[in-house]
Amino acid sequence: MQAMRPTYHSANGDRLTWICSGYKPPNLHKWGPGVRDIYALHYIVSGKGILETRNATYTLKAGDSFIIFPQTEVFYYPDHQDPWEYVWTEFKGEEASLLLSMTELNLQHPIVTDAPVNMEPLFHISQNMASKPYEHIRTEAKLRLLLSYYMEHYPKEMVVEPIPYVRIAKETIHNNYWKASLTVSDIVSIVKIERSYLFRLFKEEMGMSVLSYLTAYRVERGCELLKTTQLSIKTIAFSVGYKDQMYFAKVFKKATSYTPTEYMMLHATEMLTKQ
Repeated sequence: MQAMRPTYHSANGDRLTWICSGYKPPNLHKWGPGVRDIYALHYIVSGKGILETRNATYTLKAGDSFIIFPQTEVFYYPDHQDPWEYVWTEFKGEEASLLLSMTELNLQHPIVTDAPVNMEPLFHISQNMASKPYEHIRTEAKLRLLLSYYMEHYPKEMVVEPIPYVRIAKETIHNNYWKASLTVSDIVSIVKIERSYLFRLFKEEMGMSVLSYLTAYRVERGCELLKTTQLSIKTIAFSVGYKDQMYFAKVFKKATSYTPTEYMMLHATEMLTKQ
């Protein structure tokens, strides 16, 4: 696999960006001492080699991996009796730091050993120059897939945080409020906790029931559509989860003290007054 460089990159420096990938056959090639301004992840296919970095020396073998961190001095070279063969990929972006923080790889410990699966095929990130936007997206997806395997097989031990049940319930409502078939039972099923427990947590945090929040959010979205579009009230009702226009009007008036028509006219009058 030859080194390959794309000509299309995201303009956002924070985003994870693939730079190039390559293959090094068994020989006496060495690199350093030196620093780079990117991340370079290596996987040893066969043989042995040495990595020297941050006053530490690591002897590596087939199935091991090491990473070069930006602006970190390194020196790596093959074992003279059994020179390593490896694949590598380079990438950059602040998001890379976040993804790597979910693995065991860090500045103090830039290696992981004994991969439980063959990682080598995952390093074949790109087969072309990734010059087109869709090629760039596929290349980035392959890089994320590669890093996901390191997250799976070499996960960093993390403090287990409480599951944000109320947030999940709210996001479920925000993403599905337009479905007339959405029920509180559906929300409970998605959140995956006991119904009464969710109700108690939701009431404590939001000051209302799950059903009341769903209704309030539908009315809020209805208000936005009435103010910003020329859609019919029937269309707006359907768009926020009500098949029955009359029932929508009843719910809307109870929540706002206005019928949908009155609310639309009131907003139109306010706009004219401001002009």
